[in-house]
Amino acid sequence: MPKMKTHSGAKKRFRKTGTGKLVGRHAFSTHILEKKPPKRKRRFARDVRISRQDRRRVTRLLGTKAR
Repeated sequence: MPKMKTHSGAKKRFRKTGTGKLVGRHAFSTHILEKKPPKRKRRFARDVRISRQDRRRVTRLLGTKAR
């Protein structure tokens, strides 16, 4: 069997932390920022954890073994 390839789009968007958590970027953080409060915009800069429902899909796309 050939090896599974890592999904190019997923590897640019998600990463696995040292403790095994999956993190990505916040939604709604790129444009139409003028009307959003500064506090909300600061929070966008932080990583967001991938939800439990999406973890299996993202793990497969990244080509890492599921835990």
